[in-house]
Amino acid sequence: MSDPTPATLPTDPTAIGDAMPELPRMGPPPFRFEPAGGSVEGPAFPRLVKGLALGITVACGVWLAQLWWQDQPVLHARSAGLWFLAAQAMISCTAWFIVVSRTRLDRTELRQRWVGDKVMPLADLAYGKLIRVRGLEWLIAPRLYVRTLGGKFAVFYAASPELRSEFERLLRELAEFRRM
Repeated sequence: MSDPTPATLPTDPTAIGDAMPELPRMGPPPFRFEPAGGSVEGPAFPRLVKGLALGITVACGVWLAQLWWQDQPVLHARSAGLWFLAAQAMISCTAWFIVVSRTRLDRTELRQRWVGDKVMPLADLAYGKLIRVRGLEWLIAPRLYVRTLGGKFAVFYAASPELRSEFERLLRELAEFRRM
């Protein structure tokens, strides 16, 4: 019986990949961006916001402790006390992430450390917008809203001026690149 495999195909399976022609890329080309210095990293939130988060956390903790020590009726039920502790734990966790959160822009991705780290590959970016209140950057952290070609979106905060200027440059280059 004859071999049904054509004689032109290689018999080694690893050699098949080398013999196959390269398929054309589907969709738009990937976006490329090179930040100044290779990468830029900075705090996600201004110092005042970090201070407010810590202050509110401490104030809520002191209030809860006062209720506990004064034996307030609101805490007599065991479940009520647990609810107060759960709320304090959530406030503390959020404040901690506000304090330690950092945003990084490098040649491959945008990344922000948060409860669940936010990551957005630059090659897939389709749209971006920097949302800020000029003159109040010390209070309201500027944020970069970005969307991919597939519709995924994320918001990245930037408190440092270096990061904001790189975000502005990224948006200019992205707008020029996606203009067809």
